[in-house]
This record gives sequence, structure tokens and C-alpha cells, in this order.
Amino acid sequence: MLWNALIVAAPVLLATLIVGLIISVFQVATQIQEITLSYVPKILTAALLLIALGPWMMGRMTEFARSLYLLIPSLAG
Repeated sequence: MLWNALIVAAPVLLATLIVGLIISVFQVATQIQEITLSYVPKILTAALLLIALGPWMMGRMTEFARSLYLLIPSLAG
């Protein structure tokens, strides 16, 4: 379960981490300390990736849940 959660969440988390690092470097280089400059690109990145990878994420989680339900009879007997 934890491995599946990590695989499903990793693309969005890594992308927002990279965007956050790029924005932080930009803020340090230009000395612009605007709070929305860091939040807005990360939110947009996460939203775009959730839209793009949403079907894959849902398919992976659905397959995991289906395999758990199919495993129940073998646990009882």
C-alpha cells in the first residue's frame, strides 16, 4: 500500500519540488521576496500534472483495490 502511494504521488511531488527549487533560486538571484511567486507556479504545476496523470493514478489505485478484494477469499480459506 505504501509503495503504491509513493509511486502515485511521486510525479506530482517531484515536479512541485523542482519548480519550487527553480523559483527559490530565481528569488535569491533577483532578491524578489514575493510570496505568491512561489505558490502560484507550484499550484499550477500540480494541477496540470494531476490533469495529465489523473487517469493513470486512478487506474493504478483501482487495480490495487481490485487485487485486494480478489485476495480476500484466499485469506479466509
